[in-house]
Amino acid sequence: MSILSPLLRAARRKSPWFYTVNAGSCNGCDIEVGAGLCPRYDPEQFGGLRQGSPKHADILIVTGPITLRTKQALVDIYAQMPSPKVVVAVGSCPATGNVFTGSPSVCAPLESLIPVDVYVPGCPPRPQDILRGLKQAAQLLAEKEA
Repeated sequence: MSILSPLLRAARRKSPWFYTVNAGSCNGCDIEVGAGLCPRYDPEQFGGLRQGSPKHADILIVTGPITLRTKQALVDIYAQMPSPKVVVAVGSCPATGNVFTGSPSVCAPLESLIPVDVYVPGCPPRPQDILRGLKQAAQLLAEKEA
């Protein structure tokens, strides 16, 4: 297996699977994530594929501030993902709460619940920036595999 190990890491880096979670956002970031994962920007050029189940995903994409209703679901989704896994926080909300900070229904930042590997800043970020963050996440995934 040691001979195949570099090949497996390269394959994992070249074909990451994504699972997206809206943790309570205004949908601005979700629209941009949708645009970034469509044929125009083509994440499949680096093997990226959107999955419908966290059990098959390598990269978790989180948008929006973490609300009380989504907090436990997000932790459960993260636990369902196989290791190694990478978390990408898209937009300002998962990082800081943005304009929703101080709301009684918004919890602390995402990193207080699960480890965040890549931040994509912006409100909302451009699809090109989201793809750049996903490529960075794929590289981190290959390194975690080592």
